[in-house]
Amino acid sequence: QVQLVESGGGVVHPGGSLRLSCAVTGSSFSNPAVGWYRQTPGKQRDFVAGIGDSTAYANTVKGRFTISRDNAKNTVYLPMNSLTPEDTADYYCTAEWRWGPGAQVTVSS
Repeated sequence: QVQLVESGGGVVHPGGSLRLSCAVTGSSFSNPAVGWYRQTPGKQRDFVAGIGDSTAYANTVKGRFTISRDNAKNTVYLPMNSLTPEDTADYYCTAEWRWGPGAQVTVSS
């Protein structure tokens, strides 16, 4: 079954950048559709971006985040630019109804 592991989270100042990575293993598909979601305490997990045959973004991140994949490395990337405190959350990648453990992103001055 598919397994996912996020990396690249951390603490950054407002206006800064981070790049999240999602390593995907065990998929039945050569290029599985992968989504990024984020969640803050007490709130639901919200869609951020996804990649399959095409890409999709939440309006809140469009123009600042860019999802991409390296098929040779079975990894999906989410570079995040112009970060604001509102982007602070735990970020999760998902594929084939499985979730990674998450990566924490904190945007703070």
